[in-house]
Amino acid sequence: MKTRQEALDYGLSFPNTYKEAPFKEQNWQLVRVKGSKKAFLWTYEKDGFINLNVKVDPEYRELWRKAYACVIPAYHQNKEHWNTIILDGSVPDEEIKKMIALSYDLVTDSPTKRIYEAVKRIPKGHVATYGQVVQMAGNKRMSRAVGNALHHNPDPDNIPCFRVVNSKGCLSGNFAFGEGVQERLLREDGIEVKDGRVDLSVYGISL
Repeated sequence: MKTRQEALDYGLSFPNTYKEAPFKEQNWQLVRVKGSKKAFLWTYEKDGFINLNVKVDPEYRELWRKAYACVIPAYHQNKEHWNTIILDGSVPDEEIKKMIALSYDLVTDSPTKRIYEAVKRIPKGHVATYGQVVQMAGNKRMSRAVGNALHHNPDPDNIPCFRVVNSKGCLSGNFAFGEGVQERLLREDGIEVKDGRVDLSVYGISL
């Protein structure tokens, strides 16, 4: 991803979004969320490159900055909550998309964000069912969103989706994590897996 249009098109692919150029000159073009009018993607040209400003969870802010030299404290915005991505070709497209998607989640308080926050509360050595994740996320109507969110986990190192099983303790299919990956991660977590299942009476959390 190197062009402004690619970034804008991706930002506009999220629900209820629109583009705006709020200043007198056209260099600054934003993607906002309808209703709240909050911007989650700022685009502008600086020093010969297209730059993107995206909102970031302070907990992960430094991880992105350390991983890529062209991800820096945000230009012209709060540097605690925003990063700038310089589109110099050094960051893989999928990583840029993850950062934009997380920015969208942060300004919308989307179901996906709440699901990930719930999953992060599952302690090591334990599992939670899909239903329990919905309860922790605070909205029973999110049940359909749980599977999709977990299978598109943007940060597996910090969002332990492998600790989520179905109501009988059964693991997800290989399509979700790769062949044998969920079972291996659970075993490394100290959880016993027998015939593709976890004993919820031993390892399940209680709410």
